[in-house]
Amino acid sequence: MSDPNEPQLHFLEYYEDFLAKVRLLARNVREGDWKPDFVIGVGRGGLVPAVYLSHQLDLPMLSIDHSAKVPGFADELLAKVAAMSAAGTRLLFIDDINDSGGTIEYIRGLLASNGSMPDNLRFAVLINNQRSKVEVDLWVDVIDRAEDKRWFVFPWESVGTRDSIMEEARSVPDRLA
Repeated sequence: MSDPNEPQLHFLEYYEDFLAKVRLLARNVREGDWKPDFVIGVGRGGLVPAVYLSHQLDLPMLSIDHSAKVPGFADELLAKVAAMSAAGTRLLFIDDINDSGGTIEYIRGLLASNGSMPDNLRFAVLINNQRSKVEVDLWVDVIDRAEDKRWFVFPWESVGTRDSIMEEARSVPDRLA
């Protein structure tokens, strides 16, 4: 019998489904009025989707590591990215999921404090929590965390041990409670 307090892992392991999501996201970018100059993968979860999207859109890709949990590690690079946007470069940030919104809120705040131009920034995700504290510009799937408590395990994460996946899920109990 499973423990109802344990995270419910939901493996998104089918490559074809992932590729379909990337293609849909790329189509939405191509058909939109705003065109990026760069794709920026937000590490760690947004790196793989960003690589695929970069190829789909035939755009160069940059990466920002925000997931290492090393305070301030990405700040210097984000300051450089802010300067790029202030100079007119359009930047499309990619992450796997907008769950609580903490990552995107942090990145937007740091970009703003370093003089970025908000009109030159967009954020896209594969899965968007409609109850997130921040909004994204583009997404493929929508969830409602008030009802959907699954911990999404993306294909690139599924190679981790079950223990490490469960530990990561347990580290954010407010998303799963």
